[in-house]
Amino acid sequence: MRYAYAITSALLLGGVASSLTLHQPLGAQQAQTAAAAPRGAPQSFADLAARLQPAVVNISTTQRVQVRSANPFAGTPFADLFGGGEAGRPVTRQAQSLGSGFIISADGYIVTNNHVVAPGREGAVVETITVTLPDRREFKARLIGRDLASDLAVLKIDAANMPFVQFGDSTRTRVGDWVLAIGNPFGLGGTVTAGIVSALHRNTGQGGAYDRYIQTDASINQGNSGGPMFDLNGNVIGINTAIFSPSGGNVGIGFAIPAEQAKPVIDQLMKGGRVKRGYLGVQIQPIDETIAESLGLEKNRGELIAGVEPGQAAERAGIRQGDVVVSVGGEPVTPDQTLSYLVSNSAIGAKVPIELLRDGRRMTVTVTVGERPPEEQLAQRFGGEDGQFGNEENDEDTQAAAQAAIGLAVQPLTPAIARQVGAPANTRGLVIGGIDPSSDAATKGLQRGDIIIAINRRPAASLDDVRAAVAEAKAAERGSVLLLVQRGANPPRYIGVRIKK
Repeated sequence: MRYAYAITSALLLGGVASSLTLHQPLGAQQAQTAAAAPRGAPQSFADLAARLQPAVVNISTTQRVQVRSANPFAGTPFADLFGGGEAGRPVTRQAQSLGSGFIISADGYIVTNNHVVAPGREGAVVETITVTLPDRREFKARLIGRDLASDLAVLKIDAANMPFVQFGDSTRTRVGDWVLAIGNPFGLGGTVTAGIVSALHRNTGQGGAYDRYIQTDASINQGNSGGPMFDLNGNVIGINTAIFSPSGGNVGIGFAIPAEQAKPVIDQLMKGGRVKRGYLGVQIQPIDETIAESLGLEKNRGELIAGVEPGQAAERAGIRQGDVVVSVGGEPVTPDQTLSYLVSNSAIGAKVPIELLRDGRRMTVTVTVGERPPEEQLAQRFGGEDGQFGNEENDEDTQAAAQAAIGLAVQPLTPAIARQVGAPANTRGLVIGGIDPSSDAATKGLQRGDIIIAINRRPAASLDDVRAAVAEAKAAERGSVLLLVQRGANPPRYIGVRIKK
């Protein structure tokens, strides 16, 4: 995934295309064109573009960044003369960013992506935000509010009688509808592209309550971030935010934040408030094919609780690590409608029934929805370091792993090993000492030094626990087991591992 950031300059190389036209009577040619055009397809987007372009703006920032100098003359008498001082001394540099936005009120409120106006790197400071209108007028903008979770921001310029556009109802958008994207790709200024809605509620795997996009094949490139996606009525139904691209350029897969998600956030930011969201206090992970097999579940149904925060709403309601949540307030949990999305859009303080599966039993608990902490606080709470475990794997470890049913050689976790791998002192489990490179465990990315806390939702304290879990899975005709794995000080994650045949 790439955000549609802009670059300060670009060299576009064009070629000459040739085509072969079969001559036929004009009437027949017109009849073919009419038959091929779907109902509602415009003859031209020109009138619509002319009406909407005045409200779409270019946004640029200037930033101050401190970087470490690399002075090749450091340590010599010429250090100050040619190299700017000693190596490693902080040097202040200027940086820029470019993006798009759109005016939503006559008095100059502007919507864009947060990443367009955010510092480009750690330690950077945004000094100015400049808004450039299509008629080349420039305004200094104030940041009214920003929201990291939704990647949205609201700016204000001191102006009156500005052209503006309005949000539409994205819930009525259908796959195949025409859309128009206007923005600032590669810093080129107002550029109009057209396409169709390729998919709705697209989950890109990034996680969170806002991983639910409109996908389009309208050309979106670096610098389109924050620009509007219009329907044919001229209403904003999405905010262009990201592209999927192996090359960095447009390949026909772009993503926009739906208006139904963006507008409530924008309304709160315009009032100068912080966006409040529902919160359970759990770590969540989707259920892939192997995990579903290890639990005897259907694919694409429910999400797995990888961890429960002490004292938060989920723990108070009795939700446990390893539970599978299948519905929230009667709404099913699916890849298109995730647990994060359903909970975040629940009213704070509301009592919501949550249906879950535990050890094969279906049960319902009632949760009083809490308030989500700020994103910075969550990042500090769940950030961790990957641990290192002794030296590289030896031949004995590899041979033991090759003989093990799940391709892993394990040993009890001691306090000394816990310190080596950077795990909390109270961690209990089995540490991985060797991995069979041909096993499914290796394919899933398990590493030497990872800690298996539980297997098939039971504590893993000895090799006998692993053997018993494998035997139980085979007796139930399941081809995989479910491991709860912790790496360093990071939160534990569930991983389904196939049993070797």
